[in-house]
Amino acid sequence: MLAAPVLLGSGLLTATALAVAVRRLDYERIPQAAVLAAAFFVASLASVPVGPGSVHLILNGLIGLILGWAAVPAILVALVMQVTFFGHGGLLVLGANTFNIAAPALVCAALVGPFMGRVRGGAPLFALGALAGALGVALTGALVALSLALSDPAFLPAAKVILATYIPLLLAEAAVTGGAVVFLRRVAPELLLRRGGSLA
Repeated sequence: MLAAPVLLGSGLLTATALAVAVRRLDYERIPQAAVLAAAFFVASLASVPVGPGSVHLILNGLIGLILGWAAVPAILVALVMQVTFFGHGGLLVLGANTFNIAAPALVCAALVGPFMGRVRGGAPLFALGALAGALGVALTGALVALSLALSDPAFLPAAKVILATYIPLLLAEAAVTGGAVVFLRRVAPELLLRRGGSLA
């Protein structure tokens, strides 16, 4: 459904982000990246019908907070596994799918990550995590809709429907990410505080 310029442009953006991510890769983060890629892969298999389509957890807000730039290769690997094992998405749209999910993860890392070490208390921490989860989904929905709209103006109604279906996902993702951040602060705070979310 996506036009060639959209596929090529998003593919180039993904390749650029991947090159930066690999250059900045903290090898101590590889185990966390593997676990989060697996979590993303499994979560994406549980689709819930919403309107004419279906949605699934993305977890890119959480992935961005924990991994920073390493979110890009982690998300790419999970998407390659989806294509390989289940045929979800397809190889041609791999660049677009990766960009639409990984770019919001980086935004969450840049905007929300720096506050992880400053927040104390369960409720404020939950709210911060929920913000990252909601922001990640909202930006992904906007990028998916933009990809469709740029491909063909006839897809604009479908883009609007997709945005509407992301609203319940946004709420679910906010709750899951907020709870996960509170849990991780309690049991493994180093995941969030030791360069967690940092893009430096």
